[in-house]
Amino acid sequence: MLLTSSGAALGAILRYLLTLTGKKTAWNWPLTTLLINLTGAFMLGLATHYLANNSLLMTFLGPGVLGGYTTFSTYNVELLTLINSRRWWAAVSYAGLSLIGGLLAAAIGLGRW
Repeated sequence: MLLTSSGAALGAILRYLLTLTGKKTAWNWPLTTLLINLTGAFMLGLATHYLANNSLLMTFLGPGVLGGYTTFSTYNVELLTLINSRRWWAAVSYAGLSLIGGLLAAAIGLGRW
């Protein structure tokens, strides 16, 4: 638990700092959250590929650092905000890029492509 919680704190701080420096696009689209989640999926793929045999390091990095770094809850709030604003194209593109992009990023990190 100590490895996971200390890693999660580190990941959350990193996400917070990136969110502070990130900008929303001119059309008010949540690009920073998308990039955080895509890079997190990629890094989790890399960690799984290269460190799967090291359970202590994977506990720290996987559910710890990368669990704290990526943010499914922020993704959902931003997606619902786009839907409630009736910004259909923005909502569909954000959801699609998050899902497909996340799967592709994880696959690349795993060495599948």
